[in-house]
Formats: sequence, structure tokens, C-alpha cells
Amino acid sequence: MNPPPKVEKGTRQTTVRKVRVDNEQAGQRIDNFLRRELPGLPKGRLYRVLRKGEVRVNGGRVRADYRLQTDDEVRIPPARINASPGDAAPGKVRLIEQQILFEDKRLLVVNKPSGVAVHGGSGISHGVIELLRSSRPELRDLSLVHRLDRETSGCLVLAKRRSALRELHARFREGDVEKNYLALVVGDWQLGEQRINAPLLVEHRKKGERHVVVSGAGKSAQTVMRLSRTFGTYSLVQCQPETGRTHQIRVHAKHFGHPIAGDLRYGDPADNDAAKKRGLKRLFLHAQSIAFADDSGNELHFTAPLADDLQKFLDRITGGRKRQ
Repeated sequence: MNPPPKVEKGTRQTTVRKVRVDNEQAGQRIDNFLRRELPGLPKGRLYRVLRKGEVRVNGGRVRADYRLQTDDEVRIPPARINASPGDAAPGKVRLIEQQILFEDKRLLVVNKPSGVAVHGGSGISHGVIELLRSSRPELRDLSLVHRLDRETSGCLVLAKRRSALRELHARFREGDVEKNYLALVVGDWQLGEQRINAPLLVEHRKKGERHVVVSGAGKSAQTVMRLSRTFGTYSLVQCQPETGRTHQIRVHAKHFGHPIAGDLRYGDPADNDAAKKRGLKRLFLHAQSIAFADDSGNELHFTAPLADDLQKFLDRITGGRKRQ
């Protein structure tokens, strides 16, 4: 009898199993399904087992873009995967739980704090999704509907059911979701309302870091920006992205000559140093609200109050005058 394979430290060995797809799981791609079923499996390995036919659906091979159907039987092969990074810190779990703005049987809306990633990866063991899964293990299908940059605070929507996720993804694709952000940009905005139409291209720098530039070779991107209030040195701008490209608002603001205050990636170092000396310790970008229709056609609208650190900075640059 052959001995069991040696398991390296920091990994664990799973066994072969078969999973029957239910109504909530149906409709998703097989590669996304496997990411949930085999958390910690390296991306390259996941696609390799698909190419080699180790994953079977109803006894046959499938491509990575195959969409699961109700009652499909999926054979998940044995795999050596990275062990869990450990339990989430209770303090971080409590922080996210305290930021829940809305919850029902289908959705969960969080006022994401700045500095917290939406998901783990790149040296981050627990993001919002991992923290909530840790506190709500019964929500086996809890998924991110969209994403926010780690530095950005504000409204983040998660789906508790696959059917809700599919529905909201369709609304995003069709442009039926209204998102509004508050950004404090450098300089006196004298442009009125602008609909910025500038294609964006994602470039990769050292260590895989993503950097986005305006380029004719990029993907179409549109953002409406309008002045909310000017302070001379800075201007508070309402931003409504009509597309959802990486770093879209940040790059469009820079493109129009008004980078967002505290933006270490796209802003001017001297401007960032000046803002830091006045108390701004991070990117001044806040996902203020998000609105969309529910499955019955009723309009849902969620608003996240401006984070305390951003409000304090506004009070500081206005000399403590009463908020408008």
C-alpha cells in the first residue's frame, strides 16, 4: 500500500469529492466555482487542472468559461492548497460588523473603512469579504458585487445569494447602478460640470503593481464630475463614474489637472506633502452612495457618512467654520 503523499508545511491536502450544483450556484463560471471550493489553490494550478480534465462536469471535460447549470455534478479533484492564513482578528471582524449599513436576506451593504482591502491577497490575509465570511460562516455564497480601492472608504455591496449576485452584475453591465463619490481635488475647480471621456489602460510596474494611464489603446471610461464646494487650495467634487475601470476617478481627476488630495500613486508629491502636514493621512476619496432597483423593481439607495478623518480635514481647511 502506497503511503499518503507528503504534505508540505503551510499546505493541506484535499480529497476528491463530487458536488451537486443547486439553483443558487447555477450560472457562475466553473473557474469561479472552483475558487470558492478550493480556497488557497494557486490560480495557475486551478487552470491547469481544468485544462488537464481533472475537473469533470457530468463526467465530461469543460472549459474554464463553462457556466454551471442546476443539477450539474462537479467532480473536484484532490489538491494541495495553501493552508488558511488563520482566524481573522476579532477586532477587525467587529470593526466591519459595526460598519454594516443595511442587511436583508439577499444583500449586505458596508461602509468600508479606508485601509481595509475588499479581499485578501498580495500579502493581505483578510479583506472585507474574508472578515464577513469569518463572522457569518453560514453565508456560504457571500460574494463581492463590486470593488473599492483599499484606500477608498464608503459604500460596498455584497450579495448573500448567487441569484442576487447575478442580478446585480447584470445591472452593473447595463449601466443601471448609480454610484456617487466625493473627492477632494487639488486646486480651484473652475470647470463646472464635466463629463470626462478618456480611455484607460492598465499597465503593470515592478512587483505586479497596477498603474493606469489615459491611452487610446485602453478601454472606454466615462466619469461625470461637478463642483460641490471650493476652498481655493482644494475643491470638493462630486464624481459619478459611468463605467467601472480600475482607478478610474483618480486617473480622470489627474487627467483634468486636479489630482485627488493624498493620492500617492497619481498625485504630485509636493501637493501630498502639503496635505499631510495639514493632517490628511490618506486618499480623499469616499464612495458616498449607491442606488439600484431590487428584484421587485423597487429603488434601493444607500448612503455612507463621510469618514471622520476626512471630515476633520475639511473642518481644518475651512478654519472650523460650520458645515454647509
